[in-house]
Amino acid sequence: MQRPGEFEIIRRFFSGQRVADVNTEIGIGDDCAVLNFTAAARLALTTDTLVAGIHFFSDTDPTRLGHKALAVNLSDLAAMGARPRWALLALTLPENDPEWIAAFAQGFFRLAERHRVQLIGGDTTRGPLAITVHALGTVDGGPGVKRAGAKPGDAIYLTGSIGLAGLGLRIRQGAYLVPDEEALDRLEAPQPRTDFGIRLGEFASAGIDVSDGLAADLGHILEQSSVGAEVDWESLPLSAGVGRYVADSGDWQMPLVAGDDYELCFTASPAYAQAIASAADATATPVRRIGTIRTGSGLIIRRRGRPVELSRSGYLHFVSGEARR
Repeated sequence: MQRPGEFEIIRRFFSGQRVADVNTEIGIGDDCAVLNFTAAARLALTTDTLVAGIHFFSDTDPTRLGHKALAVNLSDLAAMGARPRWALLALTLPENDPEWIAAFAQGFFRLAERHRVQLIGGDTTRGPLAITVHALGTVDGGPGVKRAGAKPGDAIYLTGSIGLAGLGLRIRQGAYLVPDEEALDRLEAPQPRTDFGIRLGEFASAGIDVSDGLAADLGHILEQSSVGAEVDWESLPLSAGVGRYVADSGDWQMPLVAGDDYELCFTASPAYAQAIASAADATATPVRRIGTIRTGSGLIIRRRGRPVELSRSGYLHFVSGEARR
């Protein structure tokens, strides 16, 4: 069977999406996309690259990989309080395997349609497997939620649970032998908190998505807001599987430093507690208060009432000694 060329790949696998945003004047198929804004809105933009062997195992199911490539970008938009609208996809492939590409596109478009995201362009090329997605969204009624803005006395909140992707990674590596499908799902097909994120601007003073580990990502809020924080380890939302892993291994730090959970961490005045609870109920999003912003600098973790030191931090490209996968 003759393998498709670059433009045939685009035509066959990426040109037939059912989502069509009303502000898209020119979409996929030209040198550039053109977005025609008829109403005033701020545009939020983000880009993430996933590289085989660094961000995912090379044998990852391509349907899951297509999902994740878009999901990690939608999570960034959610952290800013933006509504996702468009995406561009740059796909670098070692070979043009039609079955692999079709499965990848299925996962990508399934998530795109769930969140009404239109693919409006991109690129395909030959090389080591890597996927770059550029996602765009709109922010209505304000500038969006930034990392700067947390104030002493603000509560620190976290959606969902943490540590699941880290547990999934250990299972995939063969370092932990207790099966956990929820953990593998989180690692390979995270669910962005889009619906809740769109409402962040109603109450959040600062926000970030948890991609490199809670301690590292909360640290970005603290640094950019020039504040410190205290987090209660016992308040961390952990799944039963992560709790079992911590008990089995004694590694209480893992939920704080493992990446790829793509939950939202945000701060807000205690006066907004009811508004946060209402948004959580309306979007069916678990949300828990895990700590408090304080004056000073740095992150204090309290476990069993006592401050404890983290000997590890989250993942940093070019600094961390090994790949995430």
